[in-house]
Amino acid sequence: MDMVNVRDLFRKQEEYVDQTVTIGGWVRSIRNSKNFGFIVVNDGTFFEPVQVVYSNVLENFDDVEKLNVGAAIIVTGKLVATPGTKQPFEIQAEKIDIEGVSTPDYPLQKKKHSFEYLRTISHLRPRTNTFEAVFRVRSLIAYAIHKFFQERDFVYVHTPLITGSDCEGAGEMFRVTTLDMENVPKNPDGTVDYTKDFFNKETNLTVSGQLNGETYAMAFKNIYTFGPTFRAENSNTSRHATEFTSFDVEFSYINSYEDVMNLEAEMLTYALTKLKEEFGEKVKETFGLDIVVPTLPFPVMKLSDVYKELEERYNYKVPESEKTDLTTEAEKLSYKLAKEKFNHEFLFVVDYPADKRAFYHMRNEEGKLQGYDLIWRGVEITSGAQREHRYEKICENAKSKGLGEDVKFYLEFFKYGCPPHGGFAIGVDRLTMLLLDIPTIKESQFLFRGPNRLNP
Repeated sequence: MDMVNVRDLFRKQEEYVDQTVTIGGWVRSIRNSKNFGFIVVNDGTFFEPVQVVYSNVLENFDDVEKLNVGAAIIVTGKLVATPGTKQPFEIQAEKIDIEGVSTPDYPLQKKKHSFEYLRTISHLRPRTNTFEAVFRVRSLIAYAIHKFFQERDFVYVHTPLITGSDCEGAGEMFRVTTLDMENVPKNPDGTVDYTKDFFNKETNLTVSGQLNGETYAMAFKNIYTFGPTFRAENSNTSRHATEFTSFDVEFSYINSYEDVMNLEAEMLTYALTKLKEEFGEKVKETFGLDIVVPTLPFPVMKLSDVYKELEERYNYKVPESEKTDLTTEAEKLSYKLAKEKFNHEFLFVVDYPADKRAFYHMRNEEGKLQGYDLIWRGVEITSGAQREHRYEKICENAKSKGLGEDVKFYLEFFKYGCPPHGGFAIGVDRLTMLLLDIPTIKESQFLFRGPNRLNP
């Protein structure tokens, strides 16, 4: 049988009215009386469901009347216009096939459910209005970013998740091993004998595809990656996750880190424009929010100037020792500052000291980082930079971070004609959370993974 998507019924209604159509979906609600009833069916292709009217002309009328919410059905019937009602049309069922029954204790009944409760049934929450919107928005953001880079001839590459190096020198990585944890092989000095492991060395899940991405950028000039990354830090905040999905972007022959900032600003403006065009009304209806498309260029401030203005405007003071980075409270206040000072939601913060940053970030002669943080709605969404491309300098930086053999392949690359280049990474999970003003990143991921959180 040829099924029609509910999306097409709404988008191309004139083609289907007074025609027999077949749809497949799950029962969102059902009301019945003696000889007829109504079923609201959602097939996941559109925000709106379809009302199906059925009667005792159906051969399996008694079985249909017994359906519970959540059941999977296939409906064939005539699409009839219903002007003047809430929904523009309905299907008058001629046949209903029951493909998958649902039990009476189906967890999503017709009432308001808290986010906390829905998190316990993460496998079902995409069927709710709110989370259907969340994950459709997330999908479109990711698609728009892909489209932005494809239109600009960036090559989409896939870098490995399993790595023998620590990309950032942070040490917060998940171990990958086939060793028997009940009988771990040891060296004479008591350390783990990794020569007995699958890869014959200590191995981890990557925190970034950047290092491999840089090598691609030298060959293709402009590249990006998209996929899961992992951090084993014990962060229990509203914006951190153990597993998240990120775009990593690298491009070469840049003039300075300002080129990186400009590219990211253009990307975000492009993606938010597409989102507003496609889902602006639905986001307003579901979340009560307007999608704000930012203007170019984004405002830029030095870190020291941010702290100076936060103190002058809001009496926010911190010890000098804490001014080497933005505190959590400073990030929140910098959003207020950006709106008041620049009438803008985004703020690039630059001129960081480099001692606490990754070894591959370029420093100028004064030791200042040639990079930035991007703050949106009080949260850092990106750290970007011009990368160090000079062989002697990058080896010196890696050594200062205690890195050696694990990044040897990466360092050697810079011996062979490496031009100025830079990049950034941006997580779709955090972007979605901030865009929709939902309270935690747990709600912008299908199945959240964090400390002590593996199931569901």
